Amino acid sequence: MSMLDEMHLRRNPSLTLGQKLWSINWGLILLIALLAGFGMAMLYSAANGSFDPWASRQAMRFLLGLSVLLVVALIDIRLWFRLAYPIYLLSLLLLVGVEVMGSIGMGAQRWIDLGIIQLQPSEVMKVALVLALARYFHGLTLQDVGRPHYLIPPVFLAFAPAALVLRQPDLGTALMLLMVSGAVFFAAGVRWWKFALVIAAVGGAVPLVWSHLHTYQQKRVLTFLDPESDPLGSGYHIMQSKIALGSGGVLGKGFLQGSQSHLNFLPEKQTDFIFTMLAEELGMVGGLMLMALFLLVFIYGFAIAMRSRNHFGRLVALGVTVNLFLYVFINIAMVTGLIPVVGVPLPLVSYGGTAMLAVLFSLGLLISVSIHRDIRIPRRGLRDEA
Repeated sequence: MSMLDEMHLRRNPSLTLGQKLWSINWGLILLIALLAGFGMAMLYSAANGSFDPWASRQAMRFLLGLSVLLVVALIDIRLWFRLAYPIYLLSLLLLVGVEVMGSIGMGAQRWIDLGIIQLQPSEVMKVALVLALARYFHGLTLQDVGRPHYLIPPVFLAFAPAALVLRQPDLGTALMLLMVSGAVFFAAGVRWWKFALVIAAVGGAVPLVWSHLHTYQQKRVLTFLDPESDPLGSGYHIMQSKIALGSGGVLGKGFLQGSQSHLNFLPEKQTDFIFTMLAEELGMVGGLMLMALFLLVFIYGFAIAMRSRNHFGRLVALGVTVNLFLYVFINIAMVTGLIPVVGVPLPLVSYGGTAMLAVLFSLGLLISVSIHRDIRIPRRGLRDEA
């Protein structure tokens, strides 16, 4: 250990386990548990009043994920800073592994079969990318961020996994990776006009991108524009979703009483369209209650980011919060017909293994930022430690 490191440690001592436990944001954990409770209740209903096959497994995954969350939260934020690049590299290798030995499900090659779990590396990458970008930008001054050549490495960090995910193919997750990256870039100080140039370039490339989309992806866009053009084919999912949403009304049909879901008109009711089933059974009131819980989590996340005294923690908290927001926004917008169907689950509510664990891991990072908000991490080339 260098003399500089020793001086930094004396000025910036580690917290004790007792101090960390005292600093845990238990209100945020309560919100997380309530959201998971909503999900397990809906999975119980989706199985016609049975804990099998979804609710019981989801409960076990949540308990495991909650343990992971607490462990991650208690780990010193400086260790996550050191591990940011290795975690990213491991996630990138897993995405490459999908190309080599991935298993195919629902027409896409997205999972690696580990025996005890079907691992979806793209979900892990959503967290790993935030960590890697936060570490990179932590070491730059605002002047550095304004110089184009300093943006080449983080652009590569973002586009490399997005390209691999797009090959699976998984357009929704690839876009989420790019949007989360954009949020971290913006929070790090990248000027708005550079985003405008990128958006203009993307707009100009739309015809080329369209020609390279898979047939099912093109159908999703065309169905979004006119779902009634193929009501029994590509438009079936969204039309049934809208019927279920409308039939729920203000107060809903009652728990376990959803006709569209229980008569199997509603597809993927336990995963992508679980919000539709909730709105049918609990009505607009139930849907708004769920969205209010998510809103409180977002507020917690942004508040934690603003209170962090180190730049790495700020960027991690903002990235994690934006990632969670995108999950929620895309899923609800998708099932209500505001955007094309892209297959993004509703976090903590939809049935799923990797997505549940990845979200809880990211929320553990958020709470770690909160616990270690006063810890300072040296920034290369800066006199102050922030």
